Amino acid sequence: MANIASQIKRNRQNEKRRLRNKSVRAELRTRTKNAVTAAQVGSEDSIEQLRLAVKRIDKAAARGVIHKNTAANHKSRLVRRVAAIEAANAAAFEPVDEELEAEAAE
Repeated sequence: MANIASQIKRNRQNEKRRLRNKSVRAELRTRTKNAVTAAQVGSEDSIEQLRLAVKRIDKAAARGVIHKNTAANHKSRLVRRVAAIEAANAAAFEPVDEELEAEAAE
């Protein structure tokens, strides 16, 4: 433990910030998980969940919890992941073309 008053104060400030940042990071993980889960399930509000996750990432970067480049990387990965899941869901439910079905029967 520090003996210098300014260092004691700095330690108090750092602890407060650490706890605040910890909750923000937890919120980021929760919003990201909600967006991915909504895309996997194929729910109606998957786009809204993605929007909320991106908004929360931007807020964390604006407040200095994460670096702006880190935020950009998180958003890029999240959007690509959700798009891939939605594309896979769309391909799974895509009706088979009748001509291809007829050729396969021959």
